[in-house]
Amino acid sequence: MKFNDVIKKAKNNQKTLSVACADDPKVMQACYDAYREGISKSIFVGNKDNMEKIAKERNIELDAFKIIDEKDKTKAVKKAVELINKDEAQFLMKGYVDTSILLKGVLNKEWGLRTGRLLSHIALFEIDKYHKPFIITDGGMNIKPDLKTKMDIINNAADFYIRLGVKEPKIAILAAIEKVNPDMPETIDASLLAKMSQRKQISGIVDGPLAFDLAISKESAKHKKISSPVAGEADILVVPDLASGNILAKALIYMADSKVAGIIVGAKCPIVLLSRSDNEITKKMSIAMASLG
Repeated sequence: MKFNDVIKKAKNNQKTLSVACADDPKVMQACYDAYREGISKSIFVGNKDNMEKIAKERNIELDAFKIIDEKDKTKAVKKAVELINKDEAQFLMKGYVDTSILLKGVLNKEWGLRTGRLLSHIALFEIDKYHKPFIITDGGMNIKPDLKTKMDIINNAADFYIRLGVKEPKIAILAAIEKVNPDMPETIDASLLAKMSQRKQISGIVDGPLAFDLAISKESAKHKKISSPVAGEADILVVPDLASGNILAKALIYMADSKVAGIIVGAKCPIVLLSRSDNEITKKMSIAMASLG
């Protein structure tokens, strides 16, 4: 499913977005653009005075949104989460608030959005040099995942990809090499995950360890004499840790001019949680992506 298809499908759904601490210029602009394009509606929770200033500076029609005035960030997060639990909104977005405050609210045992599943980050990329969109996970939430955490990361990403229409996503477990090396624990995890996939313990068609070139290039796999149903056809790239995922994702964004959208999955609803440096287009694409979760 190409990004244009994601936008088209989001327009057909047109769900309502709850924005926690919405008084952020790029967030408001992205929500306004999404509204004008028929992608989603939004409820803004946050400092109304700041929203009015931003709206005036950017020519945003505030009448297009329901606004809940709450200047305290912690309370604003709670009210934004409550909108999800009341089914007044179907997905959540981070505005001008620290990620730690937002996640504390999401994970609150009394009124949060817990499901018992791990929260993980998935980033959807579309790049000219690869023949289809693909997901990188987890470059935003789990710092050094162990084997069990990687299982949850895979299931989260695969479940989302299945909702996009891919029945059995092909999942590459990335490492520096394609052979198991006892001195490189990520290669051991990769081989175990591949075996688990064969026995249907995790979602999708999983293979690894695979070096990045093997995951995205059939020619590289042929040259290295690697026979794999995933090589050159990966839908999902699972990185060893957050650092490598973050570096890979930003390299593609800034040096390969790729389109990207990113969300948190594993909660009751998808959560649009991006870097403040991400532009309005990335934020709008992430809204569209999250609306399909």
